[in-house]
Amino acid sequence: MKKLKIISILFGAVVLVALAIGGVFVYKTQQSLNSLNTANSSVSKKINQGKPFSILLLGADTGTDGRVDRGNSDTMMLLTLNPAKKKTVAYSIPRDALAEMVGDKEKNVQKINAAYNIGLATMAKKTVGSFLGVPVDYHVAINMKALEKTVDFVGGVTVKSDLNVSFDGITIPKGTHHLNGKQALTYARMRYQDPRGDYGRQIRQQQILKAVVKKLEQPKYLAKLPDLIKSLGSDINTDLTTSQIDQIILKYHNASKSMSFNQLQGQTAWINQSSYQVLPTQTLQQASDKLRANLGLDSATLDNTETKLNAKNKSFFNDEDNTDYKTYGLDKTYYSNNTY
Repeated sequence: MKKLKIISILFGAVVLVALAIGGVFVYKTQQSLNSLNTANSSVSKKINQGKPFSILLLGADTGTDGRVDRGNSDTMMLLTLNPAKKKTVAYSIPRDALAEMVGDKEKNVQKINAAYNIGLATMAKKTVGSFLGVPVDYHVAINMKALEKTVDFVGGVTVKSDLNVSFDGITIPKGTHHLNGKQALTYARMRYQDPRGDYGRQIRQQQILKAVVKKLEQPKYLAKLPDLIKSLGSDINTDLTTSQIDQIILKYHNASKSMSFNQLQGQTAWINQSSYQVLPTQTLQQASDKLRANLGLDSATLDNTETKLNAKNKSFFNDEDNTDYKTYGLDKTYYSNNTY
């Protein structure tokens, strides 16, 4: 589970993993941290006070296919760290989950990964916070180009694929292969050819990240971690200050003693000619309860746009083959394979 914790943070924030693995080389690392896109956070001081906190990890698709816009957060994970309980609770959120875009000009529901595209981390934090009924204190966003750079930094990774993966002009056949950064990015991004959809892609992403972490533990790469952090500076955005990142290392390392990593799963619905994942209210409530408990908060009954719509679509959940989910006019976006 400790490995899984490192893997999860690596995808959302390579810099935090690098620091967690290599708490040495402090001086050089601190110099490298200064190159990151950090901001003086006025939102939360929980880390400064040593309190439990939540952090939203965002893997954005900016930096691939020549994209220079902000991109969508195709990987979203909310973690809560409690140093007193020595416990971390985390939930991966499906990119296609139906959610209200909290803070948009008009009330509307879209795929949850669009929140980052519309309103950057501010909207992503508000949207996830409302979706799960949990205060979201901080965020770290890393674009997909950083994953490619990191794989190349460790000299490539070896993975065993259980299917043929073709995407962006590159094919990774079924079997065991050593991948460079560009190939690894292809392997981690392909979704439509996988019968498991986004859930299958998450499995492949974890394969890549496990292989990266294993290599990062080697002394020859550990010694060069500050160089990696510096090279990724423009590819990472966070509202954590460098001082708060230091405090995570000093005050929160015990949170890895007990780990609970979970994957939210929903039911497929076709809305406005596009496939969504709709999360049952019970699933959302269970996740909310676990996350809030690890933050030292009492359980709170979810009462948001998602649960209100679920209440109006009871027949949808009674038939797993039913893909008709009504949003009562709140879906305003038409998706195609090229939209997001």
